[in-house]
Amino acid sequence: MSSSSAVPAAKPPIRDALVAAAFRLFLERGYEQTTVDDIVGLAGVGRRSFFRYFPSKEDVVFPDHERCLADMTAFLAASGAEHEPVRRVCDAARLVLRMYAENPTFSVQRYRLTRQVPGLRAYELSVVWRYERALAEYLRERYAGRPDGTLRADVIAAAVVAAHNNALRSWLRSDGEDDAGAAVDHALRYVQVTYGRPADTPAAPGRTGPAPASGQPEGPEDVVILVSRRDAPLWRLVQELETALGRT
Repeated sequence: MSSSSAVPAAKPPIRDALVAAAFRLFLERGYEQTTVDDIVGLAGVGRRSFFRYFPSKEDVVFPDHERCLADMTAFLAASGAEHEPVRRVCDAARLVLRMYAENPTFSVQRYRLTRQVPGLRAYELSVVWRYERALAEYLRERYAGRPDGTLRADVIAAAVVAAHNNALRSWLRSDGEDDAGAAVDHALRYVQVTYGRPADTPAAPGRTGPAPASGQPEGPEDVVILVSRRDAPLWRLVQELETALGRT
């Protein structure tokens, strides 16, 4: 077949073309110096096309987060009673990692860009908060009716996000060369050991606290009764409990 009859390469979808044009300009000119008109001019589309896909210039920097948040919400909504809650939210966080790992080059470029632009860092924090809220809402339903159920849900959701982001940023600082999956698994393991319970191990009746570390099975012999003054400060109660459990 002659070269003249070859099928021309398909153009990228408009959304992808806008993202590619935006980041090319951000890298060449800087984020603040690039306008929406510059982006649509390079992409070869009109302003209306840009705002059909992105409400603002900030949104083009985070083009996949809405989809990822929707995937996470659907994943949690599909959970059943058989799913251990802490393990489930850790698995939900891995969906975010998968989004970043799909395109390491783009993810690293975005990480560098957000470090340079305060407005983008603030936008990123708002995105992270929405992930955390989705995790917390799921956990609040699972812990409904338990003592401190809402508190436990919010603390675990924050811990999952903190562990995930710690590993994710470490991977991004390596320019995407380290093993992102291994780093996130290692970080999330801390959350599961602290707040979850081993697979196939039913929760003890009335238990709402962290599960014991591996090798310390739950059972009646693990019950600890702490006697203290009613007006004792909370930090002292925690200190006495840790001493009783041998965790000081």
